[in-house]
Amino acid sequence: MEQYEPDRLTPAQVAAMRRSLRNGRAAMTRRSLLRASAGGALTVGGLGALSGCGIPAAGQTQGGTSAQDHSAQEKTVNFSNWTEYIDVDDSGKRHPTLEAFRGRTGITVKYTEDINDNNEFFGKIKPQLAAGQATGRDLIVLTDWLAARLIRLGWVQKLDPSNLPHAYTNLSPQFRDPDWDPGRAYSYPWQGIPTVIAYNKKALDGIEVKSVSDLLDNPRLKGRVSFLSEMRDSIGMTLLDMGKDPAKFTDDDFDAVIARLQKAVDKGQIRRFTGNDYTSDLTKGDIAACVAWAGDVVQLKADSPDVDFVIPDSGYMTSTDNMLVPNKARHKTNAERLIDFYYEPEQAAALAAYINYATPVDGVKPYLAKIDRDAANNPLIVPDKAMQAKSHSFRSLSQKEETAYEEKFAKLTGA
Repeated sequence: MEQYEPDRLTPAQVAAMRRSLRNGRAAMTRRSLLRASAGGALTVGGLGALSGCGIPAAGQTQGGTSAQDHSAQEKTVNFSNWTEYIDVDDSGKRHPTLEAFRGRTGITVKYTEDINDNNEFFGKIKPQLAAGQATGRDLIVLTDWLAARLIRLGWVQKLDPSNLPHAYTNLSPQFRDPDWDPGRAYSYPWQGIPTVIAYNKKALDGIEVKSVSDLLDNPRLKGRVSFLSEMRDSIGMTLLDMGKDPAKFTDDDFDAVIARLQKAVDKGQIRRFTGNDYTSDLTKGDIAACVAWAGDVVQLKADSPDVDFVIPDSGYMTSTDNMLVPNKARHKTNAERLIDFYYEPEQAAALAAYINYATPVDGVKPYLAKIDRDAANNPLIVPDKAMQAKSHSFRSLSQKEETAYEEKFAKLTGA
C-alpha cells in the first residue's frame, strides 16, 4: 500500500492544476454548454492547501477502513458529485432519478455538487483521510487517475458485491478491468469520457481529416488545429497515432510524442492547447479540427450542422469518472445500493439522456430510445461494439512518472 507523503507539489503539477481550473473541466461543464449558463464561481483556494506541508505523513495507511455502518438505522446517503452532472427536471431543482431511488428504497440522498476539479477536491478531503477520519461523505465521484491514487493510498473501501448485482451484470466490458482497479473491487464508473477528433466541415473546405497525423502534418491546416490541455488526452491520442499502446508505453515513447507535438508547435501547426474553450473557435471555424471531448461534440452537433467528429482507425482515448466509498463512510450499504440503482438500464438511460456522456451500462439503448432516439443512436453516448473495441485507457502513473511527464507537458504547452 502506498504511503501518503504530503510533499510540496512541483511547479509542473501546480501548473497542470491551474490549467484545469482555468480552462479544463473546472471551467465549464458539458451541460453548461448546452444550457448556455455559467456555473458557480471557482476559486483556486485549494491550491494553497495542496502545495503546503501542513499534514504529517501517515506512518501507516488506513487500507480501506470502514466505520460502523448505520445504513439500516439512518435512511440516508451523502453523495458528492461534479456540477451539472445528473438529471434535473424542468424546474431545475429536482433530480428525478434520485427521487425514484428514494421512492423505491426509502433512502434520502443528500446530493452536493461540490466537486469542481479533481485536485481541488482532493485538497478538501485529504486532511480527514490522511488522519483516518470520516469525510462526511458516503459516495464521491473522481476521475480515474485520482481514483487510482486514493485506492493506492488505502483511502477508499472495498465494495460488497452482494449489494451490486445490477452493477456487476450490466457494467460494459469496455470498463470492467482498469489496471488501477482490477475487477472493479473499489469503484464503478459514473460515466465514460471519450476523446475524439472534431472538425468544422465548412472550415475544412474539402480537406480530409481522419487521424492525428492529419492534424499534425497537413500544411493546409496550419494554425487551425488545437489539442487539449489535459495531458492524458493529447498524449494518449498521439501515442495511438504512433502505433503505441497508452496502457503500456515507456518513457522513450512519451518523449517521442512530446518531440512530435513540439515540432508541430514550433512550425505553427498547432494553434494552442485548450480546455473546453476550443468549442467557440470550432463552431466559428477559427479552428478547423481538433482533439476534443465527445460530450462537447454531442452538444455542438445539436447546435451547429457544420460540426462533426471522427474516430481514428488507430483508436481513441476514454477516461472515466468513478463512484467510490471513502474510508469511514457512515452509510456504506446505502451508497452501494445507490451505485447499483444507476446500473439498472432504465435509470442509466435517464441519466445519459440528460448529460450526454458515454454510458458505462449495457442494455441502455432501448430505454434511451424511448426518451431520445437520436441519443440512443449516437455512438458517443451508447458506444457500439465496434467503437468499444477502439477504446483505450491511459495507464496508471507512479508519482515519479507523473511529476516528470507533467513537467515535460507543461513546457510543451507553455503552461
